[in-house]
Amino acid sequence: MHKAVHFKTTSMGSEPWSEKVKTLLANMQLHEKIGQLCQVSGNEGHVSDDLANQIRQGWVGSVINEVDPKTLQHLQHIAINESRLGIPLLIGRDVIHGFKTIFPIPLGQAASWSADLVEQAAAIAAQEASSIGINWTFAPMIDISRDPRWGRIAESLGEDPYLCSVLGAAMVRGFQGEQMSSGKNLAACAKHFAGYGASESGRDYATTNIPENELRNIYLPPFKVAAEAGVATFMSSFSDLDGVPASGNKWLMTEVLRDEWQFQGFVVSDWESIFQLQIHGLTANAKESALLAFDAGIDMEMVSNTYRNHLIELLDAKHIDIEQINVSVAKILTLKEQLGLFDNPELCSDLIPAFYHPDHLAVAKELATKSCVLLQNQNHCLPIDKHNIKNVALIGPLANDGYEQLGTWIFDGEPQHSITLLDAMREECGDAVTINYQAGMSHSRSHSTELFDPAIEAAQQSDVIVLCLGEEAILSGEAHCRADIDLPGNQTQLIDILSKLGKPIVMVLMAGRPLTIETVLPKVDSILYAWHPGTMAGPAISDLLFGNTSPSGKTPVTFPRKVGQIPIYYNQKHSGKPPTEAQCIYIDDIPQRSPQTSLGMAATHLDTHFSPLFEFGFGLSYSEFRYSELQLNQRQILPTDSLTLSFLLKNHGQYDAEEVVQVYIRDLVGSVTRPVKELKRFRRIKLAAGEQQQVTFTLTADDLAFYNRQMKLQSEAGHFHIWVGGSSACTLKQEFELLHD
Repeated sequence: MHKAVHFKTTSMGSEPWSEKVKTLLANMQLHEKIGQLCQVSGNEGHVSDDLANQIRQGWVGSVINEVDPKTLQHLQHIAINESRLGIPLLIGRDVIHGFKTIFPIPLGQAASWSADLVEQAAAIAAQEASSIGINWTFAPMIDISRDPRWGRIAESLGEDPYLCSVLGAAMVRGFQGEQMSSGKNLAACAKHFAGYGASESGRDYATTNIPENELRNIYLPPFKVAAEAGVATFMSSFSDLDGVPASGNKWLMTEVLRDEWQFQGFVVSDWESIFQLQIHGLTANAKESALLAFDAGIDMEMVSNTYRNHLIELLDAKHIDIEQINVSVAKILTLKEQLGLFDNPELCSDLIPAFYHPDHLAVAKELATKSCVLLQNQNHCLPIDKHNIKNVALIGPLANDGYEQLGTWIFDGEPQHSITLLDAMREECGDAVTINYQAGMSHSRSHSTELFDPAIEAAQQSDVIVLCLGEEAILSGEAHCRADIDLPGNQTQLIDILSKLGKPIVMVLMAGRPLTIETVLPKVDSILYAWHPGTMAGPAISDLLFGNTSPSGKTPVTFPRKVGQIPIYYNQKHSGKPPTEAQCIYIDDIPQRSPQTSLGMAATHLDTHFSPLFEFGFGLSYSEFRYSELQLNQRQILPTDSLTLSFLLKNHGQYDAEEVVQVYIRDLVGSVTRPVKELKRFRRIKLAAGEQQQVTFTLTADDLAFYNRQMKLQSEAGHFHIWVGGSSACTLKQEFELLHD
């Protein structure tokens, strides 16, 4: 048995619990307290005798994965009216990017760079889910994700700590609202704490090896911001962190989360992750797993039963302390009180909205529209001028599939309510333009060519080809990782054949991750990356294709040229030998039996260019934005000063459009090496054709701070570069200096 290292405990009287919570605790039997720490899985639409009896006896604090409203009402009725103390249940569900109205996958939402829309989407999801009795969601997922092979990158908000922090906090505000007890909100859960996105080789559940300085500067900031935003709960990661799985990691759960950050909510394990501590090899059995997890600071166990089976025994043996059980229970009871469950525990029919309300669909369409990223637009192929064409060939297995456009993690989505691209294009064009639709492939992974001929015939009869390709939803998400992230199946073969017809080709890609599409670029004119856009995918994409609005999405992750570049991300370190064009040498340019020379001695590969295919923050528009006249209010600032930068942004094109303006810095010399660029601000700005606007941002010394060698967060005096532009490759730059006090 591992020796327990006990928590610091305090008297319950000194904790900020309400009188309601204190009274309940004073009257709870030990097994009822432990029951509050246990979450069980529902029975999919019915209440089994076993589950009902467990709730009556006080052995259940939360139920997960039950969505039948009558069943949920029955469960709450048993808890409130048939258990000894009448404590209501937390009802958990993975409401990730919508409940019934499905919004773009989180990675797509991140491509919108719109905190306002992300917050609205979370609020709508909360309203819909809470209407049937759900009161807790396991979102947002704010793992920094630098590896597109990882299936759960689809559920992430991208690779950048600042963007992820801003959008993650927006999701928390949307889910929880100003008052969680409104009956229309959900308790949010920041997951997965911490470092899950760094899983080796992009394999789900794999080891993560992250030095503490990297952890604090890159992976932890979104969680700290979520805590500051008032997120109700945290979830521990499946993965280990430098040899200690997160569900048994006391340094992470107690020293960082509670002692440093003063987080007041509770922590839930991921699905059976406490039981899995012994599979990791950290413990010998379930009893040791329960001890290690509870002592680490995991308040509630999801689904597995190590707490239920062993905490009483561990308490009797004095391996754990009753005071810490009380603290964990009090946190859970406090959330139930904050949700208003003691006052209004049962479903109120007057709060039930009409699912797929027009206002909800309007937000879903706007978010889908702003999440689409225009990656390429050769020969101004887009927008399609429907007044000068007669026929459009719409080809691809994802062009008319209401299910696949919804993406991963849509347990409650209903594809019959999806509006597909085919539906929307026909609605847009009416009788003026004929949409010649052919699937071309039965599904995205198909290796058959039997549907090629009808697709080729449709293309030959059309003025423009719109190819809707990508990944099915099942190819991303939890446990759906890929070693090869090219277009699956025979999609590339279909592109090759159609590219030889001499027709303009617009490729719309739906996917849960960045794909390696470098070889495809020369074969198509335009590429619109739509991620998995959700219920309103069709109208959003159609509006963009026909120029009703201009694309404005920006990549929230870096697109690699080849899978061998992974991990590739914009905020890399400079290294001692950074790659340059002069140092770049390719494998086929090296003479046979060539002696080693200084050429190519840089941080690069021999078989591809060192740059990404598309950098972080990249996205084209139908218009053209020009940045100029970057000025700083001062070139030297004290730690107590503010730095104001201003620049001129002009829409130099012919279309009204939105631009996501981005501000980056570089700390040129630090006590630990600093990234080549770091995002510090961004804003969406809409300008009419020909319009210009003076744009200003303000930064403080806090925005320049980082964790040093002593793991202390501080800003250091020295010189900085600052850029503004439309992507992380921006070049408009100034320099300033932060002085000592």
